[in-house]
Amino acid sequence: MSDTKRRVLWADDEIDLLKPHIRFLEGKGYEVVPVASGEDALARVKEGSFDVVLLDEMMPGMGGLATLEAIQEVDAAVPVVLVTKSEEETLMEEAIGRRIRDYLVKPVHPSQVLLTIKRVTEGTRIQEGRFTRDYVGEFNRLQQRRMEPLDRDDWLEIYRKVCELELELFAIEDVGLRQAHLDMKREMDRDFARFIEKEYPEWVASKPGERPVLSSDLIPRFVAPELAQGRTVYFIILDCMRLDQWLALKPHVEPLFRAEQHLYYSVLPSATPYSRNAMFSGMLPAELARRHPDKWEERTGPGKGRNRFEEDLLADLLTRLGHPGMNFKYQRVFTEQEEQALRRQITTYSGLPFVTFVFNFLDQLTHGRSESRVLRELAPDEAAFRSLLESWYSHSAVADVLKGVAGQNATVILTSDHGAIQARRSTLVYGNRETSTNLRHKHGVNLRGEEKEAILIKKPEEWGLPDDFLNKNYILAREDYYFVYPTNFHEYERLYKNSFQHGGVTMEEVILPCVILRPR
Repeated sequence: MSDTKRRVLWADDEIDLLKPHIRFLEGKGYEVVPVASGEDALARVKEGSFDVVLLDEMMPGMGGLATLEAIQEVDAAVPVVLVTKSEEETLMEEAIGRRIRDYLVKPVHPSQVLLTIKRVTEGTRIQEGRFTRDYVGEFNRLQQRRMEPLDRDDWLEIYRKVCELELELFAIEDVGLRQAHLDMKREMDRDFARFIEKEYPEWVASKPGERPVLSSDLIPRFVAPELAQGRTVYFIILDCMRLDQWLALKPHVEPLFRAEQHLYYSVLPSATPYSRNAMFSGMLPAELARRHPDKWEERTGPGKGRNRFEEDLLADLLTRLGHPGMNFKYQRVFTEQEEQALRRQITTYSGLPFVTFVFNFLDQLTHGRSESRVLRELAPDEAAFRSLLESWYSHSAVADVLKGVAGQNATVILTSDHGAIQARRSTLVYGNRETSTNLRHKHGVNLRGEEKEAILIKKPEEWGLPDDFLNKNYILAREDYYFVYPTNFHEYERLYKNSFQHGGVTMEEVILPCVILRPR
């Protein structure tokens, strides 16, 4: 407790009988102001501020609930603890509805009163102190694990823990711990890029059951077993959703569904044309380009999308999985008009065995933030971005879809195609004018960059990528770097600094949630 005494107002018509309780609290360092009526309690609140009010529910004259209402009109922020002889449910519901902070049932013991006051006045501080101690312990354990050899499952577990800690950490005001956490993530991303650089070609050369789940394995691994058991499946993709963002949405979803969380790895580059085409085709990009050259468009002109054939690829994949001719629905939700149409139509999909929705809002928000000063101010960092996502979700068509599906005997599989990273540092890249324009991944001829800041892929086929012209190579950004050409370097460095980008090799972009939701 600080040197300034906490002030307690205690209102009870039998206040004289509570003198031992009051002396006990004063001995613990509290200043207690005793009054014998609701009218006196209200007068005292008008005279000065209190840290907590203990309010007897059964007082003559102005009763406890009436006094509570009057006090809240004077000081809506002061926490009130109701002291009552009755545990009647309707009374408790009414009191809680009027936003009491806690309640005690008579007879009360001095230590019981003390603990309640501590919980109300110092609960946040005590919880933050305990979390800080726990966090430092977890931080040290995570740092120790970084020193050990880590496999694919270790990285999934470590990143899950990092995200869970981050959501708890950013709920308290500790700038030093926050910065230490961000520094630790940056160091982990450095190690993660080295791990992927070594392991990913081996994953590409392995069969699906022998490697971790990649984007191309997602539907066979998670959707197909549900379809085989005759369940209706809603497959929902939130484009560009990270694991920490799913964890922020999870409390909004769990009242409706039991959530079974899995993690998987995006194919590289961790960008929509590669990851989502791989997801819907069940193939790595190199195989897709060979088998369906008419549907693989790595280079496109204005107005053309590189994911235009997802519905066709999905139909082909369902056939290969043993569901030829399945009557399924594929819908991409991009505009406000499409969201409104989906809200009207959702009940009409209940008879279909398989429904797929792709929501592009988060990806649009990620890209739009680079061009909008307002969005940059609303989401200056990852924590603010999560908050913005939660606000959007509450009013989104996604929430409406989940509410509608919760009443059906259906399974929802909610996932993402890739994540994003806040790009804080620029790095030079060299290539010809045919080089792709992305900020965290590029493909072209004879690309060059700093080896410590980028992964240069000289043999695309070894990484499951198309090798469709002479001397083609790819370059992927490590950590939080973004690519800038030497020409007009400082202008583009300034333009994209602190923007959210994807396509590179970080935990945030590559390790993704796939959540099986079953109605409660």
